[in-house]
Amino acid sequence: MKRRAVTKSRLRGSATLRRVAWFRYRLRRFLRFSERAARYCGVTPQQHQLLLGIAGYTGRGWATISELAEFLQGRHNAVVGLVQRAEQRGLVAKEPGARDKRFVRVHLTRQGAETLEKLTWMHLEELRGLRAHILKNSKVRPQGIPAAQGA
Repeated sequence: MKRRAVTKSRLRGSATLRRVAWFRYRLRRFLRFSERAARYCGVTPQQHQLLLGIAGYTGRGWATISELAEFLQGRHNAVVGLVQRAEQRGLVAKEPGARDKRFVRVHLTRQGAETLEKLTWMHLEELRGLRAHILKNSKVRPQGIPAAQGA
């Protein structure tokens, strides 16, 4: 696929550039909100992401360390440490496999589920505002940017 070169003069002051800039700004504001909400609820932003991954990434209500590493886009050993710290805080529980003890299922505890539920409700209103802004300002997808997989 041949891509067209975009010249400076075409981008400078363009509506597309402005939409991308405002989208990036709103996305960063959402992420900042999410970080603050997690801390308010007594967990780190990484622990919040871990809880989301366990509860929602696979659809099973549990996840393996490898699945969580993919969801978090982190290294396997870093995710092991994150899970251990969350387990010490009472947010998650690990269940080793029956045949292979290296296979570990990570589940939310009651405390983890309650924390995640509280955070989810806090995020809904913020997401509604972000969604409205995106729909208002993203009429056309720029050339050269592929659609997301599964979209």
